[in-house]
Amino acid sequence: MKAINYYLIIDKVKEPPKKIAGLELTEEQNKEVRYLKGKVVSAGNLVEGVKDGDLISYDKHAGHGIEFENKLYYIIKIGDIVIVH
Repeated sequence: MKAINYYLIIDKVKEPPKKIAGLELTEEQNKEVRYLKGKVVSAGNLVEGVKDGDLISYDKHAGHGIEFENKLYYIIKIGDIVIVH
């Protein structure tokens, strides 16, 4: 599976629940987090500054899911990335 143009295929990184002052936030309280982390599986041929294997932070409302070989991946545009770690 290979991304083309300005698209990226990413695998979401599952993060542990966040804690504040020793208290664990619930899913509902954690929804205020605007950006999610993901690992780039494939970067399109027109994407600059991001390569396969990079860890990124992207807008949680970006893209859509696609199933490939019984695994769920996400397709996002390069403009949805805010940080390359």
